[in-house]
Amino acid sequence: MDILVVSNITLWIIVVLQAVVIYALTRQIGVLFERIAPAGALAINQTLEVGSPAPDLTLQSLSNGLVSVGGKSSDNTSQLLFFVSPDCPVCKSLLPVLKSAAKAEASWVNLILASDGNKQDHAGFVKQYGLSDFPYIVSELLGKSYGVAKLPYAVLINEKGNVASMGIINSREHLDSLFEAKERNIASIQEYMQGNSAQESLVGEK
Repeated sequence: MDILVVSNITLWIIVVLQAVVIYALTRQIGVLFERIAPAGALAINQTLEVGSPAPDLTLQSLSNGLVSVGGKSSDNTSQLLFFVSPDCPVCKSLLPVLKSAAKAEASWVNLILASDGNKQDHAGFVKQYGLSDFPYIVSELLGKSYGVAKLPYAVLINEKGNVASMGIINSREHLDSLFEAKERNIASIQEYMQGNSAQESLVGEK
């Protein structure tokens, strides 16, 4: 009986210690998340620069007639030009996120989907993934004009017709970073974080 009592007490002590350790680790993970900088979309582009005028084009969409891309907005809204492909698995996984974001931000931004290749393939892609609510442009010229080399890629064009932000999009966080960059009037979240780090370093040196 004495051995049983001692073993039970020992087990309870171990359980209490484990609970304390788990609680401490949970708090530490929370601190780490606060310190980690937000991951923004990687703005790789040899054709465009943030702040420069976006190429002004009028192109035929699959089912929405002619669509104007770039240029000054007549209704004070922005355009989110999102380049996708039916052969891109990441593009497909992001479509629900993209549609959700377009709906949530509909008051100030209009989503335009873009790609190139066989129009019949894209028509099937639009039907399969329920993309008929958005203009869908199939044009090699559009991709070249906007310097798109990797997919999925997005360019946010502000109401003045200038490139507000852009980058490779692999997650909802990357997409949100484009909106955040426009709101803060910066080229990218990375640039903003680097600027803050530099300022903090200077303050630390003083």
